[in-house]
Amino acid sequence: MHTATVTDKGDQIRWVELPGREPSRVYVHGLGATSPAYFTEVAVDPLLAGHRSLLIDLLGHGISDRPTSFSYTLESHADAVAAVLASAGVTGAELIGHSMGGSVAIVLAARHPHLVSRLVLVDANLDPLPRTPGASGSSGIAAYSEQEFLGGGWEEVRDRVGVHWSSTMRLAGLEALHRSATHLVRGTVPTMRELLLDLKIPRTYLLPEVDSPLSGTDALSDAGVSVVSIPDCGHNIMLDNPGAFVRATAAALTDHGRP
Repeated sequence: MHTATVTDKGDQIRWVELPGREPSRVYVHGLGATSPAYFTEVAVDPLLAGHRSLLIDLLGHGISDRPTSFSYTLESHADAVAAVLASAGVTGAELIGHSMGGSVAIVLAARHPHLVSRLVLVDANLDPLPRTPGASGSSGIAAYSEQEFLGGGWEEVRDRVGVHWSSTMRLAGLEALHRSATHLVRGTVPTMRELLLDLKIPRTYLLPEVDSPLSGTDALSDAGVSVVSIPDCGHNIMLDNPGAFVRATAAALTDHGRP
């Protein structure tokens, strides 16, 4: 396990690291998740193995600290990951971000361009979302006030998301869950989509085939973003169809046939 201090109060992010060659690959999980649980199987697949790989748990999640004073905005998450990469001596990383982790990766690439050379976004949030009471994802969590969520709303969310997501959600701080969800549905200014369109690095967006076509695909394609549909999966593409995920991600991270 590796550790870096990422706030002036001494809060620490922790990650699992796999040795290998450069450029480094950085895996970033989604809301209420943890990177080792979601990415280890695919990161060690022969098609992706061999590069130095950091499986990072965002602040408030997994094995990282859960400060109650942290804002948990997408920008603050991105800056915290930037501090990790600086501590680890990583520049020009290839970022693979799932869901909220993809949104964080976009913001990181926009705010700290020297740290990121490629993006693979896995069904990532690109646009603001409405707050939807009773929904299972971030929009449902954000529908509560923080007081309501801490006072019992988190139990309602836990009971309706099912045993798979709740098994990693229970590792996250309650303030971290609510604030991260609230800022995720609020989005950024410019929006994550607008930031993505303006980036000049190779970018790939993976989505479940059942959710195709992705909104705004033509504009993304015109801006150089490769949009790839993955069959036989839901939102958790790397868990639902790891073989197809690995093949698509390996292709996205390949330059002129050299991974």
